[in-house]
Amino acid sequence: MPSFDIVSKVEQQEVLNAVENSNRELTTRFDFRGIKVEFELKDEAITMKAEAEFQLQQMREIFLAKAVKRGLDVRSFEEEKVVHSGKTYSQVLKLKQGIDKDMSRKVVALIKESKIKVQAAIQGDEVRVTGKKRDELQEVIALLRQSDLGQPFQYQNFRE
Repeated sequence: MPSFDIVSKVEQQEVLNAVENSNRELTTRFDFRGIKVEFELKDEAITMKAEAEFQLQQMREIFLAKAVKRGLDVRSFEEEKVVHSGKTYSQVLKLKQGIDKDMSRKVVALIKESKIKVQAAIQGDEVRVTGKKRDELQEVIALLRQSDLGQPFQYQNFRE
C-alpha cells in the first residue's frame, strides 16, 4: 500500500546560515553602529540581544528576511517574551521541530473529516498516512497545504 510521512523539521544548517547572515548585516547597518547587538544560535533556540526593545523588533525582521531567503518557513519560529536585565534586552526565537501530540491529533482529525479513504496514524513526532491509491495520498497533501494549521509540514518517504 502506498504511504508517506508528514513531518515538521527545520534544516539546522540553513538556520545557522541565516543567523550568520543576520549578524553580518548588523555590522554593516548604520543604525546599529556602536551598539552591542547580536544573534546567537544554541541548540533549538536563537537568542537576540540588544540595548533597546525596538532594536529587537528590527533584528527580528532582519532575521526573518534572511530565513525566508534561505528557504525557511517563518512559522517554524516561535517568539518568546522580551526579557530585560540590566542594560540589555533579549528575546528568544524557538525552532519548532517535530509535530507535537495536539497538532498530530488536529492533522489526523482534518484528514478523517475530509472523507478521503486513507488511514492516518501518529508515530512519535510524525504522522504516517497510508491509502490504496496514490491519488488519494496526493489529495491529503493538497488538503494539508490549503489548511493553515500554524506549522509548516514536509512530506517524506512517499512509497508505492
